[in-house]
Amino acid sequence: MKNYVKKLESILLLTFVAFLVNAQNEQPAKPFFENGEAQIVKAFEDQAYWIREDLWVETEFDSDGDGRLDRMHVDVTRPRETETEGLKLPVIYNSSPYFAGTAGNDPAYFHDVKHELGEPGKPITHPTEIQRRGKRPIISTGHVNTWVPRGYIVVHSSSPGTGLSDGVPTVGGDNESLAPKAVIDWLCGRAKGYTTRTGNEEVKAYWSTGKVGMTGTSYNGTLPLAAATTGVEGLEAIIPIAPNTAYYNYYRSNGLVRSPGGYLGEDVDVLFDFIHSGDESKRAYAREKIRDGEMKEGMDRITGDYNDFWAGRDYLNKMDNMKAALFMSHGFNDWNVMPEHSYRIYEAAKEKGIPAMIYYHQMGHGGPPPLSMMNRWFTRYLFGVENGVEDEPRAWIVREDAEMSDPTPYKDYPNPDASMVELHLKAGAPAKGELAIQQPSKQGKETLVDNYSFSAEALAKADITEHRLIYVSPVLKEDVHISGKPVITISAASSKPAVNLSVYLVSLPWNEGRRVKITDNIITRGWADLQNYKSLRESEPLKPGKFYEMTFELQPDDQVIKAGQQIGLMIFSSDSEFTLLPKPGTELTVDLDKTTIKIPVVGGSEAFLNAIQN
Repeated sequence: MKNYVKKLESILLLTFVAFLVNAQNEQPAKPFFENGEAQIVKAFEDQAYWIREDLWVETEFDSDGDGRLDRMHVDVTRPRETETEGLKLPVIYNSSPYFAGTAGNDPAYFHDVKHELGEPGKPITHPTEIQRRGKRPIISTGHVNTWVPRGYIVVHSSSPGTGLSDGVPTVGGDNESLAPKAVIDWLCGRAKGYTTRTGNEEVKAYWSTGKVGMTGTSYNGTLPLAAATTGVEGLEAIIPIAPNTAYYNYYRSNGLVRSPGGYLGEDVDVLFDFIHSGDESKRAYAREKIRDGEMKEGMDRITGDYNDFWAGRDYLNKMDNMKAALFMSHGFNDWNVMPEHSYRIYEAAKEKGIPAMIYYHQMGHGGPPPLSMMNRWFTRYLFGVENGVEDEPRAWIVREDAEMSDPTPYKDYPNPDASMVELHLKAGAPAKGELAIQQPSKQGKETLVDNYSFSAEALAKADITEHRLIYVSPVLKEDVHISGKPVITISAASSKPAVNLSVYLVSLPWNEGRRVKITDNIITRGWADLQNYKSLRESEPLKPGKFYEMTFELQPDDQVIKAGQQIGLMIFSSDSEFTLLPKPGTELTVDLDKTTIKIPVVGGSEAFLNAIQN
């Protein structure tokens, strides 16, 4: 009752203030638009008059096994006019497992990576309990300063099993899609919200137009896509920034156990521990059912094979119902959540006829599109303003020396003028061999010796070493523009039943100066397990000395390699930043005559030939 009286007093005060304001203004405050963008409304800027409240939205699932439907903790920040003037506005919604705190990124809690391939590492150590942070009613202040002044309501929610939300974390499981769906259903009047976690006093979103957009970065960028794949009505547009769109692609690579960059030894169970900040009384159940049950059984760090566990955590498999307008954003040098994650979903959305646009930059993890581009996207699909965004170029690429606010428009990505240039290998080990556009005469085989104590950078810079094979183009006389995904076909043999296979495309000579961008030398990378040469779902031990042929893609890129550089293909085994690290000594032999690399070059073979011959 006290809360009700307090809320009534606040509403009366806001109504009185609005009366005074309106007495001096002919029209009440409302959104307005210029150049196809929602503009800042002066009356919406004053945070002192924002209404902030929290509530719990009931979902359609019970993932914590207590016999009650899980409720998600939600906060709302809205202009006072939604109360005093009855103004209805669209919503920018951001959901996350991080809002209430995390366990930290201590490598002590990661998996052991120093062991032979196909063998288990040491048992994992789990972190101590996360102590929830934050005070009600504010779950997060993210996005409010940007979007509330422009005439939006901003909503946040904590993911299942985190903060004050019920449920368990599943790291890509169905409840992580259905939780934001429930919040959107509530915003559209189809689900129930309550003032408390267990009570029956309802809260309605009478201030919502029923038009919702979602955005966020990394895990927070994954959840907009997760919600969109449910086909929920009212979710009109999403802007995922560096989203993880498939947990297999995040923790594996073509059958190989491969860590995300900067988190050597992380896996899906480590991420579970990292985010599990929910109700202490439910944590034992969650650990037993999810982390030590479903995850332990399905993640398979022994073979690295693709299976139903991973398929269920791949949003590409769930796009049948998706219809929200999609604006992807990613960095070409994001070696945490790699750039393929956005590209694969962008391609699928185009095939489905969904409005889709992509923004790529040359930096690392994160990095939203310019605010004006995001504004135009949300203005078009949430306010319905005909600003022509759907007729603009589909791809926007920040060139190497440009600011993030100054992307170059292209008809699409990859650049439609790019075509594959097939390059062949000429022997040269242990020094550098050559990349040739013409098939050379028989080159035979060359062998490297695995040793993880040499970094990829050290191997690329070395003039002579037995620990990698490298093949370089002639010095470029003209710039070469690469746009798309290089594809390698490799024929190789191992001296052991399993071997790491790492492939880098690099630009040489190595820049030893101060780096302004992250793009100076690494063009792109890829990893694979030769045991999966037939299938990602079924690996088979290698017969030592037998050659196996495997074709796989490297990460997508769009980069201009400057005249004076050489393009190099580097093949090595264990990657000290990404792979398991077995005892040095495994030999990897490559059949040069049956190995090729196809590089997507703007202008195709003619442009490449001109660059190496002029």
